[in-house]
Amino acid sequence: MIDITAQIADLVREDKMVSGLCLVFIPHTTAAVTINENADPAVPADMLGALSRLVPERGPYRHGEGNSDAHIKATLVGSSETIIVVEGELALGTWQSVFLCEYDGPRHRKVCVKLVRTP
Repeated sequence: MIDITAQIADLVREDKMVSGLCLVFIPHTTAAVTINENADPAVPADMLGALSRLVPERGPYRHGEGNSDAHIKATLVGSSETIIVVEGELALGTWQSVFLCEYDGPRHRKVCVKLVRTP
């Protein structure tokens, strides 16, 4: 899990957005994006561990590439997040960060961010 909060916050500041929505989307089938705690490094590790127990790397999968677990984990976590922007800042909680979740890598990944202004 890679913390991408700072890069997203930089985009909001560069755009000079005061109020709106920040849409974060990852166009990949074996990666995901999520918001969760980043104060304690055990939390991301626990999340990855739990997902690995729920969806083991080896299983009775049919997909020939050998990365079915990554596809399932990405579907469970999701490919997008919407973050409210208030007074030019991401309205994340004190302990929250935005994470790119890589389940089949390392690979080169693209993260799409769309800023939508509101009055």
